[in-house]
Amino acid sequence: MISTKYLYFVVLSSCVLFAACGRQETVTAHAFPTAEIARAQAEIDKAPDLALGYSNLAMVYMKEARRTGDFSLNEEAVVAVARALEIAPADIPARKLEASLHLAHHRFAEAEVSAKKLQAELPSDSFAYGVLTDAYMEIGDYEKAVDSAQRMVDLKPGTASYSRVAQMRSLYGDHDGAIDMYTAAARSADPADKETQSWCLVQLGDEYWKNGKYGPAEKVYDEALQVYPGYFLALVSKGRVRASVGDYTAAEHLLTDVQANIPNANAIMLLAEIFSLRGDADAANLQYEKFEAMQDKLGVAADHRKLGLNWADRGKVEQALELARTEYAAEKSIHSADLLAWALYRSGYAAEAQPYVREALRLKTKDATLLFHAGMIAKANGDRPEARRLLESALKLNPGFSLVRAEEARNAIAELK
Repeated sequence: MISTKYLYFVVLSSCVLFAACGRQETVTAHAFPTAEIARAQAEIDKAPDLALGYSNLAMVYMKEARRTGDFSLNEEAVVAVARALEIAPADIPARKLEASLHLAHHRFAEAEVSAKKLQAELPSDSFAYGVLTDAYMEIGDYEKAVDSAQRMVDLKPGTASYSRVAQMRSLYGDHDGAIDMYTAAARSADPADKETQSWCLVQLGDEYWKNGKYGPAEKVYDEALQVYPGYFLALVSKGRVRASVGDYTAAEHLLTDVQANIPNANAIMLLAEIFSLRGDADAANLQYEKFEAMQDKLGVAADHRKLGLNWADRGKVEQALELARTEYAAEKSIHSADLLAWALYRSGYAAEAQPYVREALRLKTKDATLLFHAGMIAKANGDRPEARRLLESALKLNPGFSLVRAEEARNAIAELK
């Protein structure tokens, strides 16, 4: 799935790299950095046969994509990087950018190959280990991901490596450890880089939210907004926590404001759930349609897990199952296993779903959605005690993990009593 994490890490690393050289989800109109574009273009005009100008131009596009969530800008970055590599195939900055763009476009095998080549040439450079960590996490090779993250932090302790360690700890169910590392990532960020600080704080808040700690989560989101006012990721997460505590009016206001400036998939889906709870099926369906249109426009960079779950939950089971099987064939992650299990369940194949449930839960990840799916599948398979245990665990962990699915979980528990 596409994530700002890939662009965030590559931009952070590359800004440091370019400083030595003397340089420092799909949308609409926003304040584009025309001055930065002009400077990069002037550099290209001055030296059209040098790769550096094209890499710097790609950096501008990637930074803006990360800042705004307009991932269509990645395509402009791809063109610029391709030109840089055409001029200088061995150019390290351009190859680093290319590796991260592979990740953003779900080309994990290519990302691994690129990273390993960089690793062989620059064994003391932490960047390649970051790319490998991301690629291995996405394909479900978690042991290699852990090893790569550890190597990265050994080589260069700091925001980029701490964030990856935090994500690995979260995947393995170590909530306290993840909090520690996300906090370290936020506090180690360059104080002058407000967006990076805010990004780290949002990850910290999201870890609190996933574990049902809504007060600490909102406090961190507010801090992120103080550091970087108007940051769309912080606004969406704050809207989500407002919805989780039942303040739908405030949530709708925040999410609608985000949509007015930067259409965002998570904001769209949250609004759809709010409208569904209110009984406004037409408004909810409009949001679901917007979400699907956005994913269609993103193409290979779409969030396939969210898309597949949306199809499964809205009765488009054939599409969901086809997508889930394709995803699982390519990526043996806990999330692709969960998607396949849920698509099978929604398609009426609960018994076939069970092995994928076990796979999805194998890391003991504290994720209420995974527990909810497992509980509903256990219920369909007639295992009432296990179903009740899993569903109650999901709601205990994060009672507002999904406005609609949480209600479904409560109804299922009532049936099991």
